[in-house]
Amino acid sequence: MKLPVPRCGWEGTCGTMGTPSPQVVLVLAVALAGLSAPRAVYGQPNFIVILADDVGWGDLGANWAETKETPHLDELAAEGTRFVDFHSAASTCSPSRASLLTGRLGARNGVTHNFAITSVGGLPLNETTLAEVLREAGYSTGAIGKWHLGHHGHHHPSFRGFDYYFGIPYSHDMGCTDTPGYNLPPCPPCPQHGVAARVARKDCYTEVALPLFENVTIVQQPVNLSSLAARYAEEAARFIRRASNSGRPFFLYLALAHMHVPLGVPPPLPPASGKGIYGASLSEMDALVGRIKQVADSHGKGSTLLWFTGDNGPWAQKCELAGRLGPFVGAWQRQRGGSSAKQTTWEGGHRVPALVYWPGRIPAKRMSRALLSTLDIFPTLVALAGAALPPNRRFDGLDVSPVLFGWSDVGHKVLLHPNSGAAGKDGEIETLRLAQYKAFYTTGGALACDGSIGPAEHHQPPLIFNLDRDIQEQEPLDVASREYQAVLPAIGRAYAQALEDIATDNVSVADYSKDPAVTPCCNAQHVACRCQVPGSHAAVLDHRTERRATRLCL
Repeated sequence: MKLPVPRCGWEGTCGTMGTPSPQVVLVLAVALAGLSAPRAVYGQPNFIVILADDVGWGDLGANWAETKETPHLDELAAEGTRFVDFHSAASTCSPSRASLLTGRLGARNGVTHNFAITSVGGLPLNETTLAEVLREAGYSTGAIGKWHLGHHGHHHPSFRGFDYYFGIPYSHDMGCTDTPGYNLPPCPPCPQHGVAARVARKDCYTEVALPLFENVTIVQQPVNLSSLAARYAEEAARFIRRASNSGRPFFLYLALAHMHVPLGVPPPLPPASGKGIYGASLSEMDALVGRIKQVADSHGKGSTLLWFTGDNGPWAQKCELAGRLGPFVGAWQRQRGGSSAKQTTWEGGHRVPALVYWPGRIPAKRMSRALLSTLDIFPTLVALAGAALPPNRRFDGLDVSPVLFGWSDVGHKVLLHPNSGAAGKDGEIETLRLAQYKAFYTTGGALACDGSIGPAEHHQPPLIFNLDRDIQEQEPLDVASREYQAVLPAIGRAYAQALEDIATDNVSVADYSKDPAVTPCCNAQHVACRCQVPGSHAAVLDHRTERRATRLCL
């Protein structure tokens, strides 16, 4: 007999079930009616997901009193619900974004580390994105900003469920510009004439300029970073207006360049110190989010759910140009060298700010300690749209609608944290959270501001921290203590069940092969693939000029 395939995760919250009793049917019917009430009464809501880049938990003033640059985000927190135990699905760019858009960890969807400008592949084409599900449910779909899930062929966002795309296909430090912005160490601008000079430092791109796409067309190369935030805000507002006027619900995925380096700060220039530069850029991001909220409210306040969060923690090696961890300093790792932020499985690497705003639906002035993740965005929005999860695969995310609506404060029982570059094989699960306990089977520190790197260490039995008492992850439980011995069996069972569930799932494999020929280039005859002669026009092309830009052959 062929058994039905469970469609949800392995935490025991959903999946294949036997025939329920009539009493259970009645309870489920009442619960499901409650869950669907906001959708049934108010119709399909609009969705805006704003994903900040390399943002720290402490970069939000509502989280961390020392932060003063986020009045609009703090207002969003006051008018919605703030989640303080919210986590990115990975601690680096591509895996985190792939998980948000699929509801599945990289161990399932195949995206375990970052793609390059020469990457042939991307998010595997057999993986279904949130945009594809929502478009099938009648939504207008738009993506603005950073993609970083493949740009060649059908990996481009225009072929992954998005009706409209405007942005940079990867991180904005992966190409030269004429306006390099602030970075540590700084990178030179694009060459303007002659042959591009090679720069010895591997983290600077000098031979290919950073491209800006509208759908499948490069409309500017190199990008003007000084005006990029304004362009994103303009295009997002235009998409919201256009979608609202069409009468269809919309899904906007706005993946900001902030707070990733290089930081592009418009004039007037910020103070000379790095912290002043970071603060000015943080203020710019805050204003951008405030504008998007205002535009959404102006097209029917109460009809749009806005979800703000981050892709991972701060990039500590950038020193004063990196974000604020708040209390999540990973003290155990810091004592041994290396950073405990981005690329690591310490709290600073994956605990991120999270705000959800939906006037009249989601409680205002509420703070929740539910254990949630960016993995939950996919199944939650699918449920609220009245759509169905894709079949024949399992999901790590949960439909957390009851938590959003304030009916519950219970999220994940177990949350997995994949290796993201600092230690261990990329994408493998060697850290997990069980209630207030966090277990490490492997530890390691990323490159820190002081140049140190924490070497990988394997732990058997695992290091276990009680986050309720030790949020700084400073002192693991004594293996001989009663507390350690009491929790270790539950952690071991949860870990084994998770690995077994992944091993028996439909797992995808991403193509990480590279070919220089797939590098986005609007004019290979010009140095650095430049689309315009330096100094011949203003730095920002007007829309009429952009429409004549060269189409990229995908």
